[in-house]
Amino acid sequence: MSGSPMPQPRNASERALVAMARLPRIVPVLAVLVLMGVGAFVPTYGWIATAIVALFFVWILSLSWPRLTGVEKLMRFAVIVFVAAIAVIQSRPR
Repeated sequence: MSGSPMPQPRNASERALVAMARLPRIVPVLAVLVLMGVGAFVPTYGWIATAIVALFFVWILSLSWPRLTGVEKLMRFAVIVFVAAIAVIQSRPR
């Protein structure tokens, strides 16, 4: 055992990251896939699930922003724009 205890999370983002770190790595991936599937196949309110995925990606990007290179920032931003555009298109009535 080490002599220094683990530092306590200071805010909600850190607490959420600690909780996600305890999960198997496949769980967040499956959660995103399930939400995108719900967004694709639920006709009226499926866009909400897609918007949740976009917000999750924005949150992850904001946390990782300082460590990313320019190309990595651009690619992640492009994915967020793409998912957000899907949510906006889904939210419009036909």
